Amino acid sequence: MNDASKATLRTGGERPVVRFERILPQPPEAVWQAITDREELKAWFPSDIITDAWTVGATPSFPFRNGEGPTLTGEVLEAEEPRVLAYTWGDETLRFELTPEPSGGTRLVFTDELDREIAARNAAGWEVCLELLAGHTPAGDAWKPLFDRYVATFEPALGPQEGPPAGYEGNA
Repeated sequence: MNDASKATLRTGGERPVVRFERILPQPPEAVWQAITDREELKAWFPSDIITDAWTVGATPSFPFRNGEGPTLTGEVLEAEEPRVLAYTWGDETLRFELTPEPSGGTRLVFTDELDREIAARNAAGWEVCLELLAGHTPAGDAWKPLFDRYVATFEPALGPQEGPPAGYEGNA
């Protein structure tokens, strides 16, 4: 895994925020497409996304593939193509900030505001997802060592961390 993809944790607010920062080779318009186009999302996002539009107030739904979880609902909170997209994903708030880089690529800052007990699980899952977004193919067992690392890092600040749902053997 790319060292630049490691999550950082912010704990000053009501809920913790897991934050990733990556430099992607594609321009912001292409990254925007990858984070908003249903077909492109299938390559890296952990659930399907169904929405009529990425506009403030839109209410996407997020059915998980292969019955891996319940269908979540959300609301688009911010949408400034191709710079910022924020929406709720169930009880979490996801935010994507895209900044052009001098190289022609994009600086992606991705945050997940979430419940304390799932921070390590989600950080490991998002790290795998962001590797896929970057065009890399993580090892099939990549999630578990990432999860173990995030548990060791996050537990002192957040308390005990939950693993994946019972019976879940996937990557993210």
